[in-house]
Amino acid sequence: MRAVRVHTFGDPEVLQLEEVADPRPPREGEVLVRLQAAGVNPVETYVRSGQYAALPPLPYTPGDDGAGVVEAVGPVPAGAAAPGPAVGDRVYTSGSLTGTYAEAALCPVDHVHPLPAATTFAAGAALGVPYATAYRALFQRGQARTGELVLVHGASGGVGLAAVQFAVAAGLTVHGTAGSAAGRDLVAAQGAGEVADHGAPGYAKELLALTGGRGYDVIVEMAAHAGLADDLGLLTRGGRVVVVGSRGPVEIAPRDLMSRDADVRGMLLFIAAPEELAEAYTAIGVGLGTGTLHPVVARALPLAEAPSAHREILAGPALGKLVLVP
Repeated sequence: MRAVRVHTFGDPEVLQLEEVADPRPPREGEVLVRLQAAGVNPVETYVRSGQYAALPPLPYTPGDDGAGVVEAVGPVPAGAAAPGPAVGDRVYTSGSLTGTYAEAALCPVDHVHPLPAATTFAAGAALGVPYATAYRALFQRGQARTGELVLVHGASGGVGLAAVQFAVAAGLTVHGTAGSAAGRDLVAAQGAGEVADHGAPGYAKELLALTGGRGYDVIVEMAAHAGLADDLGLLTRGGRVVVVGSRGPVEIAPRDLMSRDADVRGMLLFIAAPEELAEAYTAIGVGLGTGTLHPVVARALPLAEAPSAHREILAGPALGKLVLVP
């Protein structure tokens, strides 16, 4: 089969499409998925460059998100609470043992989830990391409650759009920001009531005015290195900023937190407890079933163009999710 391989950490050009052996047969608790699409996430660019805390042994195939059809299922673990996926099922993945930038991948059974017939494989590949991250940021770390006012700061990428959709479905009032006119239109189309340009001078004052001076209960922050200092002045009393991403240090004024009795909370999807992940993927399944969640695919590129996908995802501004197709 064909798979993207990384033999040394470095620039996007280290992503090489190669012919490799098919994955071994699945063992207990594993599923082999014949992939039709793979999602590209920012964290994969950090790992590929070698600038990440936990690095895989070389060589490796990147990717956790994907969608396809179950080709083989390993023995069911003794005492399994419920039947898992069956051969022929349409599924999406949220984790992989062998990497999803490939034509097939071995995955842990608890990272393989049903994909409704109405959801395309490309859209399915946009679900795993972005939607679970958005759910965890909003509800598990941000503790957002119905009726609260939420700002998604950097809302036009995969996680941002997922957060807007989740928030709207939960009865939250949602504002967003995006760095391009096309991005702002896209965010508004997902249900955000107000959308601002976070690159415009004075945008923070504009956002505060949109709340009537009250401020936000929850801010989901995609780029803390650029936005966190402004976020603190946009919180209401008891407000929470949840940091989803950051590419460097930032200087803040702690009194902005003190005067509001407010919090800054970090989050990382990959250290979530199993029960938290199960809750997130159950919520995704419900949203797909009701039609309140609908991933936006920015572009689908061939596997061979993985280097271009990595360059594009870092260049921004994002307009949905990038996926690779075999």
